[in-house]
Amino acid sequence: MLDVSQLRFRYPDASHSINARRGFDFSFRLGRGECLGVTGPSGCGKSTLLSLLAGFLTPESGRVQWQGEDLLQRPPWERPMTSVFQEHNLFDHLTVHDNLALGLHPGMKLSKSSRKKIPHILHEVGLEGMEKRYPTELSGGQRQRVAVARALLRRTPLLLLDEPFTGLDTETRKGLQDLLLDQKASGATMLLVSHDPGDVRILADRTLELTA
Repeated sequence: MLDVSQLRFRYPDASHSINARRGFDFSFRLGRGECLGVTGPSGCGKSTLLSLLAGFLTPESGRVQWQGEDLLQRPPWERPMTSVFQEHNLFDHLTVHDNLALGLHPGMKLSKSSRKKIPHILHEVGLEGMEKRYPTELSGGQRQRVAVARALLRRTPLLLLDEPFTGLDTETRKGLQDLLLDQKASGATMLLVSHDPGDVRILADRTLELTA
């Protein structure tokens, strides 16, 4: 169970604030295998919410618990979640294979069974045979698929997805949606930020609509 209660954050310039007491209700619970769709206009705090949960931003107040444990006391790398942000966050000096391997192990020291997972997940996201390419040799949509593949490889119980289908054609989009539905069926808990109502309708069990 993910339990988020009265999570508040204010940017240094005070241009906007995430505050459950002032119109943004960031008090929600998500059970195993559930997906929360987070929607709203640009600047309303969708990506900021994911950054707070991932530990990339520090809230002013509030609570984030997973299975009863306070996640705010843990650094980002120790939280039981994987994030996919719009910026991809791939390492340009590493091949696709090594970017995925780094997601599995910080030193890329993989067991035989782990190594076998990489070509399999690349096939699943439509990038079969691209292990030796570098991110700079890929299109924006292909880089996005590598980022999603890396997240799925880690098999964390929580997935934070910020516009994961950006730049994808219809067929690839449908394939990734099916992969995420499989993850849900296996018990993964997800937060999905998307401007596309169709993505939210397919994947989300509930919706949190934010306003600017």
